[in-house]
Amino acid sequence: MSPQPASPVDEAFVQVRGLRTVLGRKTIFDGVDLDIPRGKVTAVMGPSGCGKTTLLRHLTGQRRPDAGSIRIDGMDVTGLSRQALFELRERIGYLFQNSALLTDYDVFENVAFPLRQHLRLPEEIIRNIVLTKLEAVGLRGAAGLMASELSGGMMRRVALARAIIRDPMLILYDEPFVGLDPIALNQVLRLIRTLNDTLGVTSILVAHEFSAVARVADLVYLLAGGKIVAHGPPQALRDDPSPWTRQFFGGEADGPVPFQYPARDYAADLGFAADHPSAPSAAARQAAATTRAAEPRA
Repeated sequence: MSPQPASPVDEAFVQVRGLRTVLGRKTIFDGVDLDIPRGKVTAVMGPSGCGKTTLLRHLTGQRRPDAGSIRIDGMDVTGLSRQALFELRERIGYLFQNSALLTDYDVFENVAFPLRQHLRLPEEIIRNIVLTKLEAVGLRGAAGLMASELSGGMMRRVALARAIIRDPMLILYDEPFVGLDPIALNQVLRLIRTLNDTLGVTSILVAHEFSAVARVADLVYLLAGGKIVAHGPPQALRDDPSPWTRQFFGGEADGPVPFQYPARDYAADLGFAADHPSAPSAAARQAAATTRAAEPRA
């Protein structure tokens, strides 16, 4: 039996509770809770390696967490059968980090690919749907171009047309602003906001560029050290006085997220006795120890 969605009156379209994920020896999530409001654009930000893309994989069921629950439109993703999970994924659009266009196909066939893979539709219907989506992203005239003929911004827009080809209920954007010039960035920002409002979908955006996120997101979550360290509207996070937000949005090299990766005593690693003339000074060892102590623990 297919999973039944929750009532439309539910406020949180995506609800994550007690999410815990351990990869190797590293704790990625340690009891994360978050709510993604229905019909809004929510951004998830944080330092590199904090688990932003891993979170998207959890939402699509590609990776199961070690503990916790993930509900999308009332459906418990972690408990879905294989068939039900496939059905859920068909209702989710995904914009990959590097667009992930098929290089042997032209623009039209890249956008048509999900339709041909999952549906049996007359060619005329496929053509009309594809051209409608390409028109929405301003690239109907580029339908016959190959991926190698596209700029980075055009590739991102083709990927967005493909992501919305089946009118999804949820769109996941994985680093959509990387490598875009200011013109292409503005075009993508406008498309994300316009498509979200026009289609009435819920959007989750993973990104690093706060200036871009602030222009399109309704809500921002900041991930660090396996936890949600701050969340709220973009302006509220910009003005937040916590050391986490000051470091991340101010681009400071050191702070709650340390510059030094945890390591053994410096002198011991170099093979020196602590009193050897060439050993690091006590001040240097103390600075290293202080930095290690500041490292967020899983």
